[in-house]
Parts: sequence; structure tokens; C-alpha cells
Amino acid sequence: MSGETMGSSMMINRSPSSIVLPLHGNVYPTGFYNVTLNIGQPSKPYFLDVDTGSDLTWLQCDAPCVQCREAPHPYYKPSNNLVAWKDPICQSLHNNGDQRCESPGQCDYEVEYADGGSSLGVLVRDSFNLNFTSEKRQSPLLALGCGYDQDLGGSYHPIDGVLGLGRGKSSIVSQLSSAGLVRNVIGHCLSARGGGFLFFGDEIYDPSRVAWTPMSPNAKHYSPGLAELTFDGKTTGFKNLLVTFDSGASYTYVNSQVYEGLISLMKRELSTKPLRQALDDQTLPLCWKGRKPFKSIRDVKKYFKTFALSFTNDGKSKTQLEFSPEAFLIVSAKGNACLGILNGTEVGLKDLNVIGDISMQDRVVIYDNEKQLIGWAPGNCDRLPKSKSFIM
Repeated sequence: MSGETMGSSMMINRSPSSIVLPLHGNVYPTGFYNVTLNIGQPSKPYFLDVDTGSDLTWLQCDAPCVQCREAPHPYYKPSNNLVAWKDPICQSLHNNGDQRCESPGQCDYEVEYADGGSSLGVLVRDSFNLNFTSEKRQSPLLALGCGYDQDLGGSYHPIDGVLGLGRGKSSIVSQLSSAGLVRNVIGHCLSARGGGFLFFGDEIYDPSRVAWTPMSPNAKHYSPGLAELTFDGKTTGFKNLLVTFDSGASYTYVNSQVYEGLISLMKRELSTKPLRQALDDQTLPLCWKGRKPFKSIRDVKKYFKTFALSFTNDGKSKTQLEFSPEAFLIVSAKGNACLGILNGTEVGLKDLNVIGDISMQDRVVIYDNEKQLIGWAPGNCDRLPKSKSFIM
């Protein structure tokens, strides 16, 4: 770190700032949101998939690369600043403790994802060129993976790497927080019209306007614990549903029982409406067509009821996450309304229910790792918040 950066980080220690980063992409047809980060000396831009479901940030890396996919930018060339095996960040990636250490001077890693993808590589440190809301630009040295062997699974996106935003020690926000640069809080606002923003720190929202629920202390991921499903304000009998938020998933996944139950409730509601199943549309497993093609969700939302997940807060009050039609439907290229809620059991998620990007659009979702809370509120995701301005 430069002297200026060290000095300012000591100043910021007393009053942490925030970082706001624009997002690009959409749920459909792109299928993911990504952020541009400037990394290295000299710094170069990289497009990273935004993933609250994993911890480690990594770039496809020319070390040289055994197996890399085509990427928007030239592969990252690592600095020779290797992270040692005994470093706490390395240890946090090998928490089963039985990993053999073949070379103590470096930290090998392997991360695996739910869709079958993986990245194998070595941990390095490099400069991340970041703009803070305090109007300071800083370049802290942060650990990231130099990934030289990738299997990018079934859902490959044209990206340079993954931005891991999970709860673990290796996540970028954990590292920034340890350095006293921001509070350990992540938030995102995904626009249904595409784009949005990601933020680190707690300066740009009013906590009194957020619906909060405790994070489950035992969960590895951002989980508010167990939920009950209600449909059109009425109980469905589906309770004790284990739920997690995952910005790395485009769609929302529920276990097969809930999936079948939801579809039968929807079909009953739709039986008297001028919609029929569009069997010729393979965009998603279930699509409906109207008398003429739909241009937007506005054309079709009146036919669908809202449902909700209700979380119990320490047995006292309940916090509801509502799913209006905008939070579970897309309009396909063929002009049909398709259900963006999928059967998670079929893709190997067992009983886990995953809230994906489609259900987080046009709201601010906040993961406060300091207070161990998850919160959400309606938000304007089309405009980047300025320093100290509230987004709700």
C-alpha cells in the first residue's frame, strides 16, 4: 500500500466509508449480473459474476492456464505476491484441516459450485482500485484466486471470473472490513430493466425503512432460517422451509413439494383466465400464452396472485418477503409469460429453497454481517446513489 493509502485507511478506521459499484446484465435474456473491477498494478478491468453464494473471488489466470474459457478481457497475469499456506485466509478455504500442504509458500484452492462448475488455482494478493463514497480512491491489497483450471459447469457466462460475496474470511468485503475500510455489510439493487448496483458498507440506506430478519447462525450461506409459504394471504401448509439468498442464481428454486404445490395453486387461479399453457415455448419449464403476445409483465400481472415467504424473528414477530408477479415471471422472446421459479430438487438442491435474482429485482437486499441480519426494502435500482444519499 502507498503511504497515502495507509494514512487514509487509518483515518477511515474511525469512520468507515462505503463503495458503490454499477452492475450490468439482467435476469432474461442475459441470465446474470456482473460488475467491473479494476485489479492489478497497473490496474486492468475485469468482468466478475456477482455471487453471494460463494466466498472466494477469482480470475481466469494466465499462470499459464491449463483450462480457461473465452473471456471478455485478456487473462489476468498474477503478481508474484503469493498467499502462504499458513495465512488465515488460506486456512479458511481448507477448514476440513486434512489438506496436505505440498508447498508452504503458496496456497492452492479449489471451489465448486452448485451447477457443477469449479475453479482450481493458487491464491495471490493484488491491488484493487476502488472509489469510496468519502471521495477517496484507494488500492488495498486483497487476496484473490488465480484460476488456471476451470470447469464452468452448465451455465457458462462470458466473464473473467467470480466476485465472491459470501460470509467467509476470504470474501472481498470481509477483507475490506478487516482492513477497517468498510463495515462488513453487502447490498445489491437489481433493476428489472437491467443493470443496478452493488454496495459495500452501511452508509447509503436508512435501516429504519428496511424489513429485517436474523441470519441463521448455523448456515454457511446467507440464510434467514426457516419460512412458511402463504398464497394470496392464506396459509398453504408448507412450513419450515430452509431458505437462502443467492445472487449467483438467475431464477428462484423451491423443493419439489413446494414447486408442485405452487403450480397447482397457480393453475387453479388461471383456470378461469384467458391464458393457456405455451407448450411450444422452451424458454423455461412452464410458460403461458395470451390472446396476443405480451410485451411486458404489466400485460399479464393481473392474472397472477401474490405469494409470500414468512420468516419468524426469534419467535416473536414475522417478516414477510412478498413475491408479486414481477418477482416470479419473465416475458419470453415469444411474448409468453414464463414462470421463473424452478424445481430445485431436480437440480440437486435437495430441500434447500434458493431466492435468486428474479425475486430480488427492484428491491434493495442487504446482508449485514456485523449485526447478523438480512433485510430488504423497495428501491430505485436504476440510479446510482451518490455519497451519503439514501436509496430508499
